[in-house]
Amino acid sequence: MAHVTASPMERSWKITEEYHIDEDVGFALPNPLEKLPDDYNAWMVIAEHLPALIETGQLRAEVEKLPMLSIDDLRGHKLQRLAHLVLGYITMAYVWNKGDGDVRKILPRNIAIPYCKLSEKLGLPPILVYADCVLANWKKKDPNGPMTYENMDILFSFPGGNCGKGFFLVSLLVEIAAASAIKVIPIIFSAVQHQDQDTLQKALLDIVSSLKKALEAFHQIHEHVDPKLFFNVLRIYLSGWKGNPQLSEGLLYEGVWDTPRKFAGGSAAQSSIFQCFDVLLGIQQSAGGESAAEFLQDMRTYMPPAHQDFLRSIESGPSVREFVLQKGGADLQKAYDECVKALVSLRSYHLQIVTKYIVIPARLQPKESKKSEGPSGLENKGTGGTDIMNFLKTVRSTTQKSLLKEG
Repeated sequence: MAHVTASPMERSWKITEEYHIDEDVGFALPNPLEKLPDDYNAWMVIAEHLPALIETGQLRAEVEKLPMLSIDDLRGHKLQRLAHLVLGYITMAYVWNKGDGDVRKILPRNIAIPYCKLSEKLGLPPILVYADCVLANWKKKDPNGPMTYENMDILFSFPGGNCGKGFFLVSLLVEIAAASAIKVIPIIFSAVQHQDQDTLQKALLDIVSSLKKALEAFHQIHEHVDPKLFFNVLRIYLSGWKGNPQLSEGLLYEGVWDTPRKFAGGSAAQSSIFQCFDVLLGIQQSAGGESAAEFLQDMRTYMPPAHQDFLRSIESGPSVREFVLQKGGADLQKAYDECVKALVSLRSYHLQIVTKYIVIPARLQPKESKKSEGPSGLENKGTGGTDIMNFLKTVRSTTQKSLLKEG
């Protein structure tokens, strides 16, 4: 497998196709497919009508009636990603249903078996992950139009009206805004290798510009996502069965494993983009303590394998931080610190969002509904199952401590 590395002969760095990184949308899946082949209509019909089926109380019965379908006709990466998204939506809906604490602890074999086989093929876990609901869950309304919120939609919805559309699309637009920085990585490695400070400085400032655009994209969340709907409805369908008191043993995948399995829900920590910049800039999240570092490492296993490979390839590249520290002039060190500050700004903003969308709504919950078995038993937890405020503060603090010059 090729890496973002250079052979001594050519001394060139490039991002090869097998990393599944697109020129325009970065880690997102470019132009995802929208329909499965006709043989899989039974899955599509449920996925396309989830909110109505949940509301009328028919969802679980419809899932239990599904025929056992083979995944053999799902050929090609894009089709497999669409099927993983569809089965992820169906699984979340089946487990959480109306989100009122009536939880199913066994996933029926007619869904569990094809879902687990497909997951194994893709190297993803059998749960709805960020790579599904954000990276592969979008389309343009006008194919020739721009990549803007107004010209985009999601493929599948949970209950909660447009809340899911807002949450998933704004997350995607943050990814896409930051994607232009990925293209700069080979230039950075080449500049370090050739000790070219001017090129490195310009490339680092390009990353700063991309991260600032990502922060601007993040601002759109206030316009499109309602905090009460997010906390009381959408968050439940994104919750997993790891570190979750409602499924403390995990979920039993009938016909696949004899014992329940624990998987974390979809979370921004599963996005490759921000882990990618930590690695590139030599920000050691392990310095913030074992739990944050372990969680981030665990979240890598929820990313598509091609993206995990890309992160590993950056880890094996030359150290940008060491070069800037040992050989960098004042301007280069300043450019490096601008990158770190841009990451700190994004992480500070993420903390504000979590406060608005999780912490404050949790405080507004009536006391009797705060029991651990209710849907708000995870009030200070992110969908990935972490104590989200502590985790994000730790990650931000570690990022801040990576500044070469304080202030």
